[in-house]
Amino acid sequence: MPHLYDLTMPETQEIAPAASKLSQALDAAAKMPGVRINRAAYLRTALKRHCTEEQIERAVAESPASAGIPLQIIADVANTSIVYETSKVTGISTLAGLPGGFFMIGTVPADMAQYVGHMLRIAQKLAYVYSWPDLFVESDDEIDEATEGILTLFVGVMVGVQFAQGGVSKASAMIAAQVVKKLPQQALTKGVIYPVVKKVAGFLGVSMTKKLFASGLAKAIPVVGAALSGGLTLGTFLPMSKKLQNHLASLELTKPQLRTEETDVIGTECANLEVIPEFAEDEA
Repeated sequence: MPHLYDLTMPETQEIAPAASKLSQALDAAAKMPGVRINRAAYLRTALKRHCTEEQIERAVAESPASAGIPLQIIADVANTSIVYETSKVTGISTLAGLPGGFFMIGTVPADMAQYVGHMLRIAQKLAYVYSWPDLFVESDDEIDEATEGILTLFVGVMVGVQFAQGGVSKASAMIAAQVVKKLPQQALTKGVIYPVVKKVAGFLGVSMTKKLFASGLAKAIPVVGAALSGGLTLGTFLPMSKKLQNHLASLELTKPQLRTEETDVIGTECANLEVIPEFAEDEA
């Protein structure tokens, strides 16, 4: 299966400036309309066909796992969101592959910001349905360091960076141990997870630069470039989303002691990609 990013480890001297490039891309994407997902609204919409009102409200107040929502329902909701986001990002990538593509958002090409924006959207949706707390707790335009850190790790898992999985697992364990669930700010910004975040950020920043160069070449060939852009996105975004889904489904946050049901998420297939609507409405 092809990957969006070159998985060759960057040289040490490349990591610091490359990490800054990833930070710029995440910041630009997070500022785009519709990228930040309202956790409560998403869970209410996603679960309303499957759960009682009492279950939904407990899922919002605590987590879907604490509400005892079966893992099969969680997997079905996650797959629906993956299909929806894949259909959206494929169309954007095809348009961006045409001559001229999109313009710049700050220092980040707009097609890259759009693509990263959809990665952030599906990462948030998967995190929320698999019982993570709200990632964007502030209304400010700028994303805080802890949120940027966990999103960096999520993107790392999506593109197959092995050590990113360890960082996500550590963060998950810290959240599971809390009474009031929230991101482990200290660990993500200065503590035990921070070195992993910086390493993943540097790796992804270098890889993104290489990907941008390749996409620039594709745009030089009008119709073929557009077809390649859309096809490459379909061939990468869907399996990347499944990587994150499968990892999140394996963590302790999804399996409190009250849960007795186990479901193999890896064996759960996504719906037909022609089904564009996500849930009852395009809510987020």
